[in-house]
Amino acid sequence: WGGESLSEGADCSGFVLKVYEKFGVSLPHYSGSQRRCGSAVKGGLKNAQPGDLICYDGHVALYIGDGKIVHAASEKSGIKIGKANYQSILAIRRIFKNE
Repeated sequence: WGGESLSEGADCSGFVLKVYEKFGVSLPHYSGSQRRCGSAVKGGLKNAQPGDLICYDGHVALYIGDGKIVHAASEKSGIKIGKANYQSILAIRRIFKNE
């Protein structure tokens, strides 16, 4: 917990933080705080775009399209791709506005 290293270990919000950092965007390191960043995406997954944050209760992931996310799932399974609706989604947040 609390890790931010893409090679040595990251928790879910640390993973999201580091990915966005690579694009020059600073995000807080806490999933609850990340849930307040950017702007809300209304209408659920059908309106999600790659790069959007998919926020769950105590967890955050990056949407990669086609109903899938990439996230720091657990210490055992590491960074993996999975279905975005594997648990109830609390919010979808857009950090970058597509023109």
